[in-house]
Amino acid sequence: MFSDFLKRLTAPQPAPLTDDDARLALTALLVRIARSDNDYSETEIAWIDKITAARYGLSPFEATTLRKEAETLESEAPDTVRFTRAIKDAVPYDDRTKVLEAMWQVVLADGSREAEEDALLRLVANLLGISDRDSAIARQRVSDR
Repeated sequence: MFSDFLKRLTAPQPAPLTDDDARLALTALLVRIARSDNDYSETEIAWIDKITAARYGLSPFEATTLRKEAETLESEAPDTVRFTRAIKDAVPYDDRTKVLEAMWQVVLADGSREAEEDALLRLVANLLGISDRDSAIARQRVSDR
């Protein structure tokens, strides 16, 4: 279903993503983070919907539709390294840092920080070109809320 999208995203010189494609790719990263501990909970799903609705100005129905598409994309996407590097090349830095903060919201949504989620988030932050310091600041902002 998303094979053309993934081919464009993982091309040697990917073109910048359209807003809709970037939204889908970044939401797929949220899904990947939430699934990383093998416990894709209703709480995490609700947070993904809440984050995407607020971030992109979507209705609850539109946010749910985006998440469901992102779930499919995430399951078809290549390994995390190639998928995240492709997003880095196609999405502006500011959007990547904002989505990292959203990832921390998803990781912390269920009240616990699992080792698998923590490790994947460190990897993804690095692959997105976001420093450990900026990642820690994003986590702290989420924790303070």
